[in-house]
Amino acid sequence: MSESQSSSADPAVPKVRFAPKTPFTEALRQREAAFFSASRYGRTDHPFMYLKTFVLLGSLVASYTLLVWGGLPWWGAAGTAVFLGVVMAGIGFNVMHDGGHRAYSKHAWINRWTFYSLDLLGGNSYFWYWKHNHLHHAYTNIDHHDTDLEVGALGRLSPHQTHHALHRYQHLYLWFLYGLLVIKWHLFDDYYNLAKGQIGSNPIPRPKGWDLFHLFAGKFVFSFFAFFLPLYFHPWYLVLAFYVLACFVEGVILAVVFQMAHCLEEADFPPAPSEGSRNTLDWSQHQLATTVNFSPRSRFLTWYCGGLNYQIEHHLFPKVSHIHYPALSKIVQETCKEYGVPYHCHPTVWRSLRSHYRWLFQMGHPESPTTPPHPVPSQS
Repeated sequence: MSESQSSSADPAVPKVRFAPKTPFTEALRQREAAFFSASRYGRTDHPFMYLKTFVLLGSLVASYTLLVWGGLPWWGAAGTAVFLGVVMAGIGFNVMHDGGHRAYSKHAWINRWTFYSLDLLGGNSYFWYWKHNHLHHAYTNIDHHDTDLEVGALGRLSPHQTHHALHRYQHLYLWFLYGLLVIKWHLFDDYYNLAKGQIGSNPIPRPKGWDLFHLFAGKFVFSFFAFFLPLYFHPWYLVLAFYVLACFVEGVILAVVFQMAHCLEEADFPPAPSEGSRNTLDWSQHQLATTVNFSPRSRFLTWYCGGLNYQIEHHLFPKVSHIHYPALSKIVQETCKEYGVPYHCHPTVWRSLRSHYRWLFQMGHPESPTTPPHPVPSQS
């Protein structure tokens, strides 16, 4: 990632310019390179990733087959739908996410096809790439640039967003709305982005040619397996009910994992810069200031979440397979300690959830005391 990022945002939204690269960032990059020079594995193509992909995709096929043709009682079908939602989220965290960041393999075609697993799950890889790689990763937690902060009028995630009276209850109702995000994504978001030619307030190139064909082909394939095929064997209300149940579970898991990385008391929310101004932090320092790890000692969560409980390492090294994040976290922590850069981490999921809950409450009650920001010193 370059020292200065130019946003694809609307001209009315000033571009974000980060401070020049600091000795801290130089040391971090050198130590990451030294780690892989001494490692038996490269940055990508880790054999455990291929095994994990086989397990997750196999679980998807097995649970879908059981749900459609298993002849299960209602409670068995409901349990299978819940498991299907858990598996779909796991594929998103692992297979799709690494492929979308080109961190799965050194071979472009493998990255491309693992990334396309998102389209199999009802999303669209083209728009996700712009939203996640270009906007969220480059401008993390910066209002009007990081569109992950934009959840509509029903939610306020940043202190720089407009407060509405309804937000006083968001710490209670947003958890339910998280479950509807995937359904909204399937049925509305991608079509809306296509019609508007933008994501949030950021204009993006509309998909053309193969990208446009791939968008509609992916939606058709997903609709076939989610609706048309099951409708041949089951009543419409059962198909709809189990679609909603599986996607609700998937949505809650996806939303909560990503919210525990950035929307907490410990994370900074820099204001959108004024024209001609420069961020006081370099890009790496900015990622550390706006990102928080959680439950790093849980092997299960590290496996299931695709290393996204090590969100700091993911933001610093997005093109590295998540299998390496636990080892890289030791390097990052040592470098942060040496240069006096804060490194935020919750030891358990419960503490991270509580921090997210309190942040939602604070954003809904702007008159309440808020956690002060954690400035990262600029290394000269």
